[in-house]
Amino acid sequence: MRKILCIALLLLCMVGTASAYNIYLKCPTSVQAGLPLKCTLDSSFPPGTTFTLSLYQSQYTATQIKTQKVTVQADHKTMNLITDTDGLPGGQYKMELEYNSAVTPSSDSITLQLITIIDRSDEIEITSPVTQNIDGALRIEGEIKDLGDGGVELEVNGPDGRIYGPQWIGTKASIKNNAGIFTQKVDVTSGGDYTVDFSDAKGYIGTKYFTVVAPTTVATTVPITTAVVKITKTSATTIPTPWPTTAKSPLSPLTVLVGIAGAGMLAVLMSRKNR
Repeated sequence: MRKILCIALLLLCMVGTASAYNIYLKCPTSVQAGLPLKCTLDSSFPPGTTFTLSLYQSQYTATQIKTQKVTVQADHKTMNLITDTDGLPGGQYKMELEYNSAVTPSSDSITLQLITIIDRSDEIEITSPVTQNIDGALRIEGEIKDLGDGGVELEVNGPDGRIYGPQWIGTKASIKNNAGIFTQKVDVTSGGDYTVDFSDAKGYIGTKYFTVVAPTTVATTVPITTAVVKITKTSATTIPTPWPTTAKSPLSPLTVLVGIAGAGMLAVLMSRKNR
């Protein structure tokens, strides 16, 4: 009887183990501050199961920094999870997978990863102005702690995207502290905010920010002269319409002679009568 009971318990355990769902969270142990934190997730949970992926800063107490939702797909392919670390200080962090499913993951499941964010940005010292007037080139000058003549890789991005690099340039070892002194001019054609990413043989160092100020264009205003036309109103003078005149036809010579002769005869008759 006892033997049968032991076999039954063993079978029950085997069934329970076979039906348990697996979930595996994998993250790098360290990442440079400013670079994306890339983790992967493999799960045999049913499609549609949703988890919450949370990034915590581990100091004296765990402070939640960022969260994102992750949902299992039907094909159960490996999911790539990317978390931005830009602006996060260096230190210890943890990435934890939280779920509300009533199903308990298998005992070998991994739901938590410890991560160290390495901040090297303070190794870069910029000596050129971070705000510059546009004159055809952005001057990037400074030094990197303990770099010596190891060289540095630059990548410059502006309002219109990447304009330089990634490209390695030489550095000169400082006699004072063995820092790597660098200087580079990058052609720019427009004003705006620019970022410069620095890397060395050990990897990403940090990002520095520049502002290029374009000259202000003053529009030339051409004065418009308005001609003032003075209009003088005058009273209309009514000119009377002349009466029509009869044109006089010139007399012919014969008519004139007849008239003279008639006048002469009239004079003779009058003379006789008076006698």
